[in-house]
Amino acid sequence: MISRFFRPSNLAPSSLALIVFVLAVVGVGCPCLRGPVNASPALRWWLFSTFGASKICPELMKRGIGLKVQDQGPSVGRFYPGSCRIEVNSEFQVVTVHFQGSGYAFTPVSKRVGFTCSASVQYRPDFFMAPDAVYVWGKVNRIVSGPTFKLGYVEDPLAGAAAAVTPLGIVANSFGNQIAAGELTRGFTVVQDYDTESNSFALGVVKPPHKPRTPYDVAGSERHTFGNETIEVHYNQRDFLGPFEVVENGQAITMKYFVQGPAVDAMVVTRAVGEAWRQSYQQGQRLGPPPGPVIAGAPLAGGRETLASYRLPPGQYYVVIDNTAYAGTVAPRAIPLDPLGGQTARISYLAQLAEE
Repeated sequence: MISRFFRPSNLAPSSLALIVFVLAVVGVGCPCLRGPVNASPALRWWLFSTFGASKICPELMKRGIGLKVQDQGPSVGRFYPGSCRIEVNSEFQVVTVHFQGSGYAFTPVSKRVGFTCSASVQYRPDFFMAPDAVYVWGKVNRIVSGPTFKLGYVEDPLAGAAAAVTPLGIVANSFGNQIAAGELTRGFTVVQDYDTESNSFALGVVKPPHKPRTPYDVAGSERHTFGNETIEVHYNQRDFLGPFEVVENGQAITMKYFVQGPAVDAMVVTRAVGEAWRQSYQQGQRLGPPPGPVIAGAPLAGGRETLASYRLPPGQYYVVIDNTAYAGTVAPRAIPLDPLGGQTARISYLAQLAEE
């Protein structure tokens, strides 16, 4: 049991879940430890501040964070932290995370927007050893500064022109700020199941015995889960999932997709190619093919589930979902007079790391 927690492929999707590693060392799942650990804030703080705090920024910066308008709605964009640092205050048992980054989102008013965002958030970390799982929480103690949201590219020219001089611009900025503030500053929960070692992640605080809601049930799976969510990709839009890391030779990124709506393309590219492609996309440069080779991928048909396994050398990779005619093999058609230009695809996906 303990040896499996030492494997890099089993790192949780959130930095605070690294506390599970510590709990493995002191005896995960032992009833004799649950009571003393749960009853001692000082012990829990010592464990986290000693073994977990330094991992927050590396884990936070590993992959993009889905942005939603509603809690149970699909992701409509993604934020990618670009820099991060922490301050640990043992006297008050809090950790302040300073981060900034960039991303993109879609609104019916503005269509695609690119933005930058920065904030300083003070978390009061904690966890709880339940009989069947470890619950790790990053509870927001207070917002130290921000979030400072700056709108960059706006796809709709009317919305872009109005951004500085009309109420429409205020709406666009407020909507983006609502996404950034609501999703990135309300804390998060990571649950690791003792038996399966599966990790589930949710923004907000989820308490036992409840588990974060995901489109796919991963109970019983021993694979590390990168992502498990539902996204919307509108006509002439893309979503950059990841990056996902292959740690060792003989591993594969496995994907399960279910598409509602038109067919879309799924393309696997290296992190370097994906970063350049994403920056071009969120800065509003002309849509086009990736600035490097597509390693793997295939069209995803609407109305059915598709399974894919990408056996790749060690490294980090993006899986790009494309609903444009400028990359891949699917060529979606414009719909005249449609306010969104064409059909929207809603995709539920599960991304995992499989061992040979």
